[in-house]
Amino acid sequence: MKKFLLLSVSHLVFAAIGFAAGIYFLPILTAPSGPSAEQMEMAKSNAQYKGTFKRDLEGSDFLHWGEGDISVGEKFISLQGKVAPGPDYKLYLSPKLVETEAAFNDLKSEMKLVGDVKTFENFVIPVDETIDIESYSAVIIWCESFGEFITAATYK
Repeated sequence: MKKFLLLSVSHLVFAAIGFAAGIYFLPILTAPSGPSAEQMEMAKSNAQYKGTFKRDLEGSDFLHWGEGDISVGEKFISLQGKVAPGPDYKLYLSPKLVETEAAFNDLKSEMKLVGDVKTFENFVIPVDETIDIESYSAVIIWCESFGEFITAATYK
């Protein structure tokens, strides 16, 4: 009986480790190719605003972070940099900078969802023509599935 219990517990532990590894690695394995150099240059050249994602934000940690230069324009938002890999990332525009899950949830009703972040190194996300970038001042990346703050930057 003791041997059965020990084997059961060890199998459950390794199953949990495998599941957690799958959550982490699946987005990396299924991520599409990043934008071309021409797409990045076009998005950056048409940007009205710039900002910077930094790893040392209050709500960021070793699994949830972003770093690099963000460019915000009427047609595209682009990142030349990296974000920690994960599932179901969304890019929001916010009226002010938030750095934690609690602050994000408090302000979410005032934010505008721009689109999905599908690549973890460099991205270009189209901005819908109904979105007025002038009404916002910060870009937020949020993990919708797990309710996790990833990163943020002010752009004006």
